[in-house]
Amino acid sequence: MLKKFFSIFGKNLAMDLGTANTLLYTPKDGIVLNQPSVVAVDARTNNVLAVGDEAKEYLGRTPEKIRAIRPLKDGVIADFEITKVMMVYFLKQVIKGVNLFKPRLVIGVPSGITQVEKRAVIESGFQAGAREVRLIEEPMAAAIGADLPIHEPRGNMVVDIGGGTTEVAVISLSAIAYSESVRVAGDEMNEAIQRYMQEEHRLLIGENMAEEVKIKIGSAFPLPDKLTCRVLGKNLIDGTPKAIEVSDGQIREAIAEPVGVIIKSVKMALEKTPPELVGDILDKGLLLAGGGALLRGLDKRITTELSVKVNVDSDPFTTVVRGAGKTVVEEEKFSQVFIN
Repeated sequence: MLKKFFSIFGKNLAMDLGTANTLLYTPKDGIVLNQPSVVAVDARTNNVLAVGDEAKEYLGRTPEKIRAIRPLKDGVIADFEITKVMMVYFLKQVIKGVNLFKPRLVIGVPSGITQVEKRAVIESGFQAGAREVRLIEEPMAAAIGADLPIHEPRGNMVVDIGGGTTEVAVISLSAIAYSESVRVAGDEMNEAIQRYMQEEHRLLIGENMAEEVKIKIGSAFPLPDKLTCRVLGKNLIDGTPKAIEVSDGQIREAIAEPVGVIIKSVKMALEKTPPELVGDILDKGLLLAGGGALLRGLDKRITTELSVKVNVDSDPFTTVVRGAGKTVVEEEKFSQVFIN
């Protein structure tokens, strides 16, 4: 009775606490927050100056007295205190005014998360004001978000490419039969673009510029039409401003290594999955989710190299938080999917 009372009057939330972005979902309003996982603090006083979109603009542009921090690394908490501050800020954006009932919170986490990392996420949730915190593995949440038949005795493969990690999992009967988690994803692609610009063009560029280039012309497979993009940075030789034009082929070359690691992890998962489940995957195809699924031609590249059909979710950026949100709404139906 008490639980039902809380569920009626309390605000239940789902959170995708990502390395690059944090998303929040409520059963009533759907996705209510989508902000970069970045916090700007005063280096002298440790006072928080900005969070989310505003703080991301600070990256690479701050004077010595200000630090722009990304408190999550490779999908898990690297700075506990800053993560707590960020979570409190985001939750307050969603739960406005006086709230007598603390929210119940479901948080998506990488499948390769350690016990220590789990504790850090749970403690952050409680300190941010939640009355109950439950964890769900991101591939499982993505499968639920994409309406895959996870309760059936059939193999469902999910490849969730986020900012810090790529999660590959085979799901059957509401459980993960096999999972592969590699800490190579969108951030490593950005870093690869930065290195390429430095080595090939003697051009220093910031993190935000590298991400912009990836979004504009990044690809994993040759494109039918050539794309180009203007890249702004600093000349490595004399420190003067410099602008160059790069093509999609050059950026494809730049991110070849991290893309290769992602495809290798999918191949390894297929090799280690029981043959009956692999047969199901070949029949229905695998699901591509997460922000990295938006990389042009990645589905074609996987199909070409691994001979398996690839289905890209309709909104891959929000698949995980939508799935976590469904577990909040239908707790009994999805009671088996949470991490103990």
